[in-house]
Amino acid sequence: MPIQSLSLSHQFTIPSCSARETGVKNLTWAQPRLLNLQRGPSSSRYMSTSSCLASGVGDKDGVIIVDHGSRRRESNLMLNEFVTMFRDKTGYPIVEPAHMELAEPSIKDAFRLCVQQGANRVIVSPFFLFPGRHWHQDIPSLTAEAAKEHPDVSYIVTAPLGLHELLVDVVNDRIKHCLAHVAGDADECIVCAGTNKCRLYGTALDKNTE
Repeated sequence: MPIQSLSLSHQFTIPSCSARETGVKNLTWAQPRLLNLQRGPSSSRYMSTSSCLASGVGDKDGVIIVDHGSRRRESNLMLNEFVTMFRDKTGYPIVEPAHMELAEPSIKDAFRLCVQQGANRVIVSPFFLFPGRHWHQDIPSLTAEAAKEHPDVSYIVTAPLGLHELLVDVVNDRIKHCLAHVAGDADECIVCAGTNKCRLYGTALDKNTE
């Protein structure tokens, strides 16, 4: 897969496939030319990002797409739909959904399912926009805890979605579709369906109906 770069400041640029070091209190970025691949909860090895480019996702890799989790069942089911889309699009044989909190399956559940299907490396992909506390602390901690039960399985927590150019297209598509729905030219999308949220609000509308 191509290695994208995220410019976080004027001083340095970091590859988006670089991993996080887990199991320590002060989490820091991996060096730009190094990928920190955890093996179990305690030890680690480093490999060049060129290896990340060459190897990609293999048959013995398990991918976990993890979101925050919600008390709203419909929101959690959307992750299942996305995982199905992701699996069909990529052809990866082992892909599991997980919720960081509030719902099941948990990261530990998904990790176990990946191993049961034959994975000897688990790739945890946070379905989050930006690298906040959940990415810095919670997801690495939960993944490290899950990995304790599978000491022969390596794992990596990848970067969140971040400043990816394709997200511009996604956001623009959402905006245009919602405006088309309000204008009566399109049905509600799967996200808004049945919620009655995709509509115009404001006092100016009330005045126009008087």
